[in-house]
Amino acid sequence: MSRVTEIKTVSINFTKQCQTIKSYEEALALVYWDMRTGIPPKGTQQRSEVVGLLSAEIFRLSTAPEFMKNLTFLKTVQDEVEPLVQALIIEMSKKAALFEAIPADEYAAYAVLQSKAEAAWSEARDQSDYKIFQPHLEEIIAYKKKFIGYWGEKATSYDTLLDQFEPGMTVAILDEVFAEVREAVIALLKQTQAAPHQPKSNLLERSFAKDKQIAFSREILTKMGFDFEAGRIDDTIHPFAITMNQGDVRITTRYDEMNFKMAVLGLIHEGGHAIYEQNIAPEYDGTPLSEGVSMGIHESQSLFYEIILGSSRAFWEDNYTRFQHYAAPSFDDVSFESFYEALNVTEPSLVRIEADILTYALHIIIRYEIEKAIFNDDLDVKELPTVWKAKYKEYLGIEPKNDLEGILQDIHWAGGDFGYFPSYLLGLLNAAQLEVAMRQTIDIEATVATGDYTVIKNWLTENVHQFGKAKEPLAIMVDATGEKLNPKYLIDFLTKRYKDVYKLK
Repeated sequence: MSRVTEIKTVSINFTKQCQTIKSYEEALALVYWDMRTGIPPKGTQQRSEVVGLLSAEIFRLSTAPEFMKNLTFLKTVQDEVEPLVQALIIEMSKKAALFEAIPADEYAAYAVLQSKAEAAWSEARDQSDYKIFQPHLEEIIAYKKKFIGYWGEKATSYDTLLDQFEPGMTVAILDEVFAEVREAVIALLKQTQAAPHQPKSNLLERSFAKDKQIAFSREILTKMGFDFEAGRIDDTIHPFAITMNQGDVRITTRYDEMNFKMAVLGLIHEGGHAIYEQNIAPEYDGTPLSEGVSMGIHESQSLFYEIILGSSRAFWEDNYTRFQHYAAPSFDDVSFESFYEALNVTEPSLVRIEADILTYALHIIIRYEIEKAIFNDDLDVKELPTVWKAKYKEYLGIEPKNDLEGILQDIHWAGGDFGYFPSYLLGLLNAAQLEVAMRQTIDIEATVATGDYTVIKNWLTENVHQFGKAKEPLAIMVDATGEKLNPKYLIDFLTKRYKDVYKLK
């Protein structure tokens, strides 16, 4: 066999192996979607075993001798294979390194634990009792610490976890950037609290039927570019987006008929995630490259649509009349200006997904500091509710009255997603930076006024979506905006927005 033929043959076999792994991941995603949207409580135990079985098979396929043999060979001829295979080599080398370091039986047991922990978290939420979830969380953290030992600690233990969600991100960078954002946000919050003009947020607390919220949200998602022939909407406790393949990207939300923001803005957010994955280059579909490159980039897309666009004056000038139609007669007597200001009111709150645009960053910084303390300072799991309350008091001036509105509000720790939370703020930072770059070629307000946001989606697809995992996150941001992460753009965005809403000088 000639060298050229050998390279081509191995490349084909390796690509098929990657596609097989992705197929198992799709099956696992479907199982998780079902568990989070409609599984009967008594089905959780057995379904957790199914999760463990599928996870173990993904682990086995990703470390199988034949797969590793092909991967090792292709690394030696990486410059001689097509770009798709080159990108797969890089991506699967990362995955294989993480998997190979962990004993197979421990990985399978951890996958089962994750599934059971999510069920325990849901039960704990129902009863607002952290103690139900605590032992599962202790096990999750113990496993994570053991895995960090296998993977090798970077500058700190927490750096190892950060790198898995945002390659190249470090505690040193986050400490500096987050401190700058925290200082600016707290200062701006104090200015709004002292402003003579105080918009009324309670005028939004009006009845808006669930079916009408769904109808309105579908219109908005269509304008954004969400493809309903490749996606769907479902109900859940904690909103999320999940991708089976590019033709099946599902989003979920939670409804409150007296708080439309929960579902409407939630669906705009999850729709941003979904649009990203629906518009990755078709040649990557069915392979591990058909995913968002990092959580910071992924969140930049959801937060661009939810916050940069979805809470803007231009967006609601385009959509408020339709909103009033669907919510009629609840908002018939509310002027556009009063509605817009109320939508952008800033007021310290306890629940992250209900937080306003300004204080949202503080929720993420609190979680970042707690996670960092768990892994770098061995903070005791039993002390988490106490630390949580203290940080909310320090940064936001309020304390949760119970575990439900406190430490049990997010699902991430139940899934072992430590290192994920910083991505939300990184996403907002990236979104603000992308907006500034987009304005160099697009009049965003004029585009939104047309009622067709395709130009905006196309810009994001060209600069972000299409690459999937075939391009590093830093390269995406530098190529799209001309520079690395810069908190200035988010601070400028927040300052401009709140000077407008609160009539600040």
